Amino acid sequence: MDTTRRGMLKSVATAAGAAATHDLAHAQEKVHEHGHSHQAVPSDPALRVKSLESLLVEKGLVDRAALDALIDSYEHKIGPRNGARVVARAWADPAYKQRLLTDADAAIAELGYGGMQGEHMRVVENTPKVHNLVVCTLCSCYPWPVLGLPPVWYKSAPYRSRSVIDPRGVLRDFGVDLGEDVDVRVWDSTAELRYLVLPERPAGTEKLSEGALAALVTRDAMVGVAKVTARQEGNPT
Repeated sequence: MDTTRRGMLKSVATAAGAAATHDLAHAQEKVHEHGHSHQAVPSDPALRVKSLESLLVEKGLVDRAALDALIDSYEHKIGPRNGARVVARAWADPAYKQRLLTDADAAIAELGYGGMQGEHMRVVENTPKVHNLVVCTLCSCYPWPVLGLPPVWYKSAPYRSRSVIDPRGVLRDFGVDLGEDVDVRVWDSTAELRYLVLPERPAGTEKLSEGALAALVTRDAMVGVAKVTARQEGNPT
């Protein structure tokens, strides 16, 4: 029996795959037997993940409570909603905006955000004459506390390379067509310093509350590949 770490992980993965295949086949048999299903059968990858999680927990390699806490954090505590609240506060409070642009870490901490992958941040402001775009040319450095995990396109090689070579072209691909009089500035995030874009506040939002303003702010706008629009119902984050 292979008792090495590599062998153990291989055994766990093999067992997880076998368990998932068996569970999926059993569920499909039930569907065929009864001619219908009262609920959708999970996808094969979902079954594999669940089986692997159960095996790792059973072997004491992973703590289920820690997993649940991590999932809960990313579902309810970490994500673009945090960054949107920061942006809305800056739009509504000039003094806070100044603190945010001067010392982003301290200003963001005022709202209770900070920690891993966001220890050092800088906020750059979009104006009618300046548009900022954030990229990580080396990998996928991203301010997790205020934006959550980076989207797939942010980590892709085409985005990482073209954002530096042809930022206006990248912006056009995202539907942002800027005039030649607008200066496009590209900021390269690193493990030491991560960037957040403060989008322009859209016209017609002067009477909106901070909550309503936050509902307008998207993740893409805080990366710089989109603008915020004054849709009354708000944009999904």
